[in-house]
Amino acid sequence: MKALVVDDDRVLADVVAFTLRREGFEVIQAHDGQMALQRWREAQPDLVVLDVNLPKIDGFTVCRQIREQSDTPVLLLTVRDTEDDIVHGLGLGADDYITKPFSPRQLVARAQAVLRRTGKAPTPAVRRVGPVTLDPSRREIRIGQAEPVLLTPLESQLLDYLMLNAGQVLTTEAIIEHVWGPAGGDRDMLRQLVRRLRSKIEPDPATPIYIETVSGLGYGFVKPLADSQ
Repeated sequence: MKALVVDDDRVLADVVAFTLRREGFEVIQAHDGQMALQRWREAQPDLVVLDVNLPKIDGFTVCRQIREQSDTPVLLLTVRDTEDDIVHGLGLGADDYITKPFSPRQLVARAQAVLRRTGKAPTPAVRRVGPVTLDPSRREIRIGQAEPVLLTPLESQLLDYLMLNAGQVLTTEAIIEHVWGPAGGDRDMLRQLVRRLRSKIEPDPATPIYIETVSGLGYGFVKPLADSQ
């Protein structure tokens, strides 16, 4: 899947691009409306993530011109949250919008939802860290050449997030927000979920080698030394 990210804030554009690449997208960037239309014509992306406030040609005009020629899904990024702006963007053919600031998790969820609605849903990226392979689409985990083990949706989502950030320690709060959303989980629920996941993937759950606990901070997926470069 190919995504075009358009934002004149280059730092934010890089963050969005990085987030989408982690989900398996090939990403092209543009930083003004004129460049956006040129890159769109050249690359024919599967998704356009488009800021409204752009130099040269504004995002609304870019969206309208794309929609006049194609059904490419368009996800608008905007600091404007008034009803008129939202209605205007959707009326021009945008498939959805996100109001800044937003979290990477929200961006990915919105992008995947747009692609599902338009029949272009991407296949979740298979994660590989050392001997561990996770197939999120099948919710299967394989350690080396062993038989695959089926995970629950929450177990798969947690492991996917940990493996995506292998070698880093993720805070308890960040993990809860990613897995359950801002109001759906707590520390006890996360501890139980980690315990169940360890029982399925660790040779000895009492002495884990894949999912580490960092006291007072959170959890991390241990990155093998051979993969640390």
